[in-house]
Amino acid sequence: MKIVSYNVNGIRAAINKGFVDWLTQENPDIIGLQEVKAMENQIDTSIFTDLGYHVYWYPAVKKGYSGVAILSKVKPNHVVYGMDMPAYDDEGRMIRVDFDQFSFISSYFPSGTTGDIRQDFKYQFLDDIYGFTQDLSQKIPNLILSGDYNICHKPIDIHNPVSNKNSSGFLPEERTWMDKFTDSGFVDSFRKFNPEPHQYTWWSYRAGARAKNLGWRIDYHMVSAPFESKMKNAKILADVHHSDHCPIVLQLDVK
Repeated sequence: MKIVSYNVNGIRAAINKGFVDWLTQENPDIIGLQEVKAMENQIDTSIFTDLGYHVYWYPAVKKGYSGVAILSKVKPNHVVYGMDMPAYDDEGRMIRVDFDQFSFISSYFPSGTTGDIRQDFKYQFLDDIYGFTQDLSQKIPNLILSGDYNICHKPIDIHNPVSNKNSSGFLPEERTWMDKFTDSGFVDSFRKFNPEPHQYTWWSYRAGARAKNLGWRIDYHMVSAPFESKMKNAKILADVHHSDHCPIVLQLDVK
């Protein structure tokens, strides 16, 4: 089974840049999207259903902002929209689908780059999603939490860790949270298979950062430890250009 996570930075813009042709060719079984920035009725979802996908959409209340979605060729047993926490649910930050063997979450963590208010909001989200996932793991031990975490975990995950040490997304408090999260029983699937540096999932639009590969690795497939044995491979599709992010892939050995 092939699972993809992709912050598309606006699904309508991504479609105009060839997203559907790429999706047809890549042909994942499940794809979690972040920052769809559209209500479901603002796009023609038949472009996805015609490819065999069931479509589950969870936009933000504010139009043109945030929002997550899941497209799945396997019909889930159950779909859960949001975290039952209005502050985050109003921003469309999480959607979950439950299958026979595992559950998959597409999540968009807040960014703190616009100032202290949003950084504080991000810290609160991190506290809350930690508790949320710990509780959920008790009920669903085989859990995959994928998406844009807006955090680089280690120095290897960012092109210039020294100059970015005070940047939101690489702050000590954020990285400590990632330590706590992975120590709690979640495996960074990409790093399990790829120890090499200079592999990123997001690049600024400024100063030719992507062409120079001056990036950040902030998108993850985090897999709960009981399901780790099912992971077969993980990779970054850095050459796919519909967004300032790129897709990430997780291969599982499940029937």
